[in-house]
Formats: sequence, C-alpha cells, structure tokens
Amino acid sequence: MPRRGETSVPRSAGHATPYDVARWCAGNGWPVHPLAAGRKTPAANCPSCREAAHRPQQCPCHSAGKWCHGFHAATTNPQLLHTWWGSDPTLGVGVSCGPAGLVVLDVDAHSAEVPARNRLLPGIPIHESVNLDGLASGFDTLALLAALRGRKSPADDDSTLRVRTPSGGLHVWYQAPRQGPQYRSSVGSSPKVSLAWQVDIRATGGYIVTPATRTKTGTYQALGTTRVPAPLPHWLAAELQRTGHPVSNEPVPDPVPRPRPAAPAGQHAHRLLVPLLAQVEACASAPEGTAFTEKLNRAAYTAGGLVAVGYLGHDQAHDLLTAAADAARPHRHRHSRAVISSALSAGASRPLHLKGRS
Repeated sequence: MPRRGETSVPRSAGHATPYDVARWCAGNGWPVHPLAAGRKTPAANCPSCREAAHRPQQCPCHSAGKWCHGFHAATTNPQLLHTWWGSDPTLGVGVSCGPAGLVVLDVDAHSAEVPARNRLLPGIPIHESVNLDGLASGFDTLALLAALRGRKSPADDDSTLRVRTPSGGLHVWYQAPRQGPQYRSSVGSSPKVSLAWQVDIRATGGYIVTPATRTKTGTYQALGTTRVPAPLPHWLAAELQRTGHPVSNEPVPDPVPRPRPAAPAGQHAHRLLVPLLAQVEACASAPEGTAFTEKLNRAAYTAGGLVAVGYLGHDQAHDLLTAAADAARPHRHRHSRAVISSALSAGASRPLHLKGRS
C-alpha cells in the first residue's frame, strides 16, 4: 500500500499523458487497466472473450498480457503498462479499487427527482423538523450525513485527493487501513447497500477513473494541491460498517457452471445488442420525442436475457448500457440508471437462448 507522500501525480496534470498517469498509479501500488479512448468504460475485450462467456479469474488472456475484463486485468507491471499504452496512447486509465486498498466516494450531481426523506440516508431517520429545501444532489446528502455526525463533508476534505468529474460530480479518494475490513462497491440508489442518495462507493469489485483522464465530455481534474489519498476517516468507516459495506472473508463457492455457448451464438448475441445500443445513442440527436426510455428499456431487457445465459457479463452489460444512455441523455443519468437496473433484472428472469448463427 502506498504511504502519503510517495509517488505523486505531476502538478501540471493537465499535461500528463495517460501513460504518465498509469505509471504514477502503479508507482503508488495501485493496479491499473485501460479505459476505452475518450470514455470512462473499460477497453473492449478481445474477440475470443466477447464470443464465449467465462469467469474473468480464469481468463487465459491475463497471463498472455491482455487487458480483457476491465479491472480484473489491472496490474502494476511496468512492462505491461508500456505495452498497453504504447499500442494506443489515447487509452484512459482506471484503477482497480479493491487491490489498491482504495475507498472512493463518487458524489453525483445529476438532475433527478429527490426521493422521500427516509430514503436519503438509508437507516437514518430524518426528522420532519430538518429543513431539506434545496437538497438536490449527492453533495447535499453527503453534507447532511456529515452534519448529523458532527463532521466536515468529505467533499470539502482538502487533506485527500479529490477529483472533479466532467459531469460536475466529485470523486473523494481514501486509503483503507492495511489491517482492517475490505469494503464493497455500491450505488447510492441501491435499496440494500448504499451510503447516501447519489453517493456511490467505489471499492472492492469496482474501479475508479484517474485524474487527467480525458473523455468526450471533459477531463477528470484533481482539485487543490493534495495528490494522495488520506486514510479513511474513522467515522466514515463506521458508516460503511453500518450500511453493510464490509466484504465477508469467507470463501465464495464457485457458481454452478453454465454450458459455454458456441462462438457463433456469442457473435450473434453481440450483433443483437449493438444495434439496440446504437438506437439509444442516436437519441442524442434530439432532446425529446425520441422514445429514449423505451429504447433504453428494450436494450437493457435484451442484455439481461443475454447475461442470464452467459453470453455477456453483468458488469459489461451495465457499463455498455450506461455509456450509451449517458451519451444520449447525460443530464438524466439517475433516470437512466433506474431504467437499466430494472430492465436488466427483468430480462435476467427470461434467459435469451440463441441458436448458433454465422
């Protein structure tokens, strides 16, 4: 684990190349993986991994030095970094949070309908006497949680690395203790595990986009002068414990293996989903009247059916759908995420078995 004061990203991060940033992360002990050029999603798998479903942990591509399966391929190997970003200098940089020991608060500022007060901070009742006028984003719910605990909002914590996202959100990076629980990732809308409305947690099972990474919508910019994560505050660790974020140390049994689909069927599954995603992205041409929700629902439902059979990984499907939705309606991220979650679940209950086609 890195210590505060170790390898630091250049102060002029705006001039740092993705390769520079990847080496900075690796120097701090944070495994990295490439992101698709101009996007915040992992670089595409190789054709073999796209065509046949398999567990990322068992993928032979990793030992062959390929970047398949996103954060599962993350590494600090300098030779691989040179090979990956040497092959395409425009690739972005993601950090696998679990192996890096990072807990990152992903604070959203998307325009969305504010839920009932009992859903703003799961497990914490908010008395009617508390004035919630003006509450509109994750910045507000995080500040509310901090105020209830008598603490400063992490969004204002200038002792740790904070990164402004192109959408106006904020990533607040913290280092988990060497000896202590690992934490799971979560989304702020989850009914089971969440810290606060519009506040996601990036930890084990997730990745975070690095500062200086450029996307079509803008650049992830480090704020202030601090370029290393501070230790996770004790009060936040207690909140993560309260909301069920610690990961169990008990071994997880392998799932019942599914028959691997023939490559032609996998190819057809890919060809089936791509046009539906294109229909979603095409909605960017007009602000309304494009049946955006209907098209997104259809794409996510289809993806759910493909995930259920094993033609597509759940995380891959979610990332593809989110990227398409955000490209079309970046201001409706909250709405899109709800549609995707619901339709993916519904589709998963109706497995989409495909016959092999050339």
